[in-house]
Amino acid sequence: MRWVLDPEITPRLREELAGLWSEVVDAGGAVGFPPGTGPAGVLPELDRHLAGIGAGTTRLLLGVDEDGGPAATAFIVHTGHALMGHWVWLKTVMVRPAAQGAGAGRELMAEAERAIRGFGGIRAIRLTCRGGMGLERFYAACGYKEVGRVPDAIAVGGGELRDDVMMWRPLD
Repeated sequence: MRWVLDPEITPRLREELAGLWSEVVDAGGAVGFPPGTGPAGVLPELDRHLAGIGAGTTRLLLGVDEDGGPAATAFIVHTGHALMGHWVWLKTVMVRPAAQGAGAGRELMAEAERAIRGFGGIRAIRLTCRGGMGLERFYAACGYKEVGRVPDAIAVGGGELRDDVMMWRPLD
């Protein structure tokens, strides 16, 4: 996979990102939507990320596959808070289902860390994940530690509730 930080956001890339996001959701990925949402359903949230890019508060790390299409993403979001400018959020971390299981997720996390270290002044990365899916173990293997958990904070449908787990990766 080839990694691109801050790719040009074109209408085609926007459409491809919505398709990737929908594909990950439909495969059971914990990226904010229930299965069956579809590309149109993820567009409002994607557009919020893209607006952050336009405003200079968000950056996109994009994994591009051999065909030139998006296969992985991580949105890096600055807090915008005067007392919390030393860390960033990592959001919408996802890998195309066909690329999962072969190390692409770990590669994405390593590339995100490398990019963030290059920003200057950033001392930590924060993210949240859905409990009960093994994601805590994955992120722990990438150097993150669990620092908080809100029980039953995520309603995934059908009356099922999952914990919202906060993870932290110091860069010092």
